[in-house]
Amino acid sequence: MRGLIGHRRAFSAVLAMFTLVAAFVLGTATPARAGENTFVEVTPNTAQAGTRVNIRASCDTANNQQASVQSDAFGRVVVRPDNGFLTGAVTIPGGKEPGDYPVNLRCPDGNTAQTTLTVLNMAQPSKGPATGGGGTAGDRGAGSLLLVGGLAVVAVVAGLGVFGGSRRRAGTRS
Repeated sequence: MRGLIGHRRAFSAVLAMFTLVAAFVLGTATPARAGENTFVEVTPNTAQAGTRVNIRASCDTANNQQASVQSDAFGRVVVRPDNGFLTGAVTIPGGKEPGDYPVNLRCPDGNTAQTTLTVLNMAQPSKGPATGGGGTAGDRGAGSLLLVGGLAVVAVVAGLGVFGGSRRRAGTRS
């Protein structure tokens, strides 16, 4: 019986400690304020000049109205309501200089947000290198000659094998 009473006291002590910790944590937590959910995202945030990027934004409680996104990387874009967010897409001009460009969101309620878009401008080859008999090769090169030569060697070896086999059979009869 004494063991049962001891367990009850220990349980009560643990429960009291848990209650004190919970009260401390809940008492010191800061409440969420309106306006903290204003953001803008660009996907991908590192993109090659000439490619399309997607924009997703939030104007906190004003996501049922259009907003504008401005950047020197692509100009001004209107983002429209889409499933609780504001979305849009834009193509970075092909001749855009590489670098980091700020992307600024301006909401109808005056809230703003900013992110960064990194633009790359690497030279792109117009077609693949002529490396053989593949579809990107410009003309018939050494790959075709090697293929024809290999087939000829296989034919000669096969012919010698048949000729040598029939000769051995003929030699075993004598």
